[in-house]
Amino acid sequence: MPTRTFSSTTTLSQSEWMRREQRHLTRMDEWVDPHQKRASIGEKHPVYDFLFGYYSFRPGLLRRWQPGIGTILEGPQADKFLARPGYLKTTKGITLDPNLRTPKRLQTVQWIGSFLRSCFERSPQFACYGLHEWAMVYRTPNIRHNNFPLRFSPEEIAQITEAQTIRCSHFDAFRFFSPKAKPLNYLQPTKDTRIQLEQCGCLHVNMDLYKWAYKLSPWTPSELMANAFFLALKIREIDMRASPYDLSSLGFTPIEIETIEGRAEYEKYQRQFTKKAIPIRNQLIALSDEILGESANSHSF
Repeated sequence: MPTRTFSSTTTLSQSEWMRREQRHLTRMDEWVDPHQKRASIGEKHPVYDFLFGYYSFRPGLLRRWQPGIGTILEGPQADKFLARPGYLKTTKGITLDPNLRTPKRLQTVQWIGSFLRSCFERSPQFACYGLHEWAMVYRTPNIRHNNFPLRFSPEEIAQITEAQTIRCSHFDAFRFFSPKAKPLNYLQPTKDTRIQLEQCGCLHVNMDLYKWAYKLSPWTPSELMANAFFLALKIREIDMRASPYDLSSLGFTPIEIETIEGRAEYEKYQRQFTKKAIPIRNQLIALSDEILGESANSHSF
């Protein structure tokens, strides 16, 4: 049987792909190494652990460079990729195996592409002001980051939360609301309504571009994965600065969404991140199309 490859390919010389690999390792080790050191001594970080805990992509996989779809790696050093699942050797070099595109995987790819399009096509909303973090500590003794103080008393947090309209459309944020906070939300998102409700003005929707990047792995080139990760990291900083936690000891000044000025500051960041997310979202949509298109054109191999 002849060896199949992707119909659209880019060939990288050994020197080129090794330069890209080293650049990726340097870029990611700045964040992966401190996380692994903290984990080894049981130390928790309320901001950055989210990128490694809530998101399920293992740190070791994040720091490992991968070429992505339709790329052929030249040179004897490329043989090391054969130790990973999903790579094969052709007469031209090492590349991803087209047979990775099983019906189950393609169904997931199709859903991700449809979801990303729906978020992009829906008008962004900028009036939530990060109240999801307040709703998570609203009238409950179960405080997630209980090793850090809150900026207000429980009763003051309740009053601030109740004085505003909670408009969270993100299911994975809403599901962590305290039981008493859920009825206060203008929307009641579920897993089944994600594709109808979630929109690209939401900080968490833009953070989740990192999740969709690794869900499309190993077809996702590491450069795109890293860009999505760093966007999520910067958004997470704003997310927690706008929370009711006092994280000043870690160098995070609060965004005081309990004030008019604070809400304006939060919305400014929302709009900035919505714009920064556009090229990453577009690349992920194009990637999902390429994966599905390759499957449809498999007869051309």
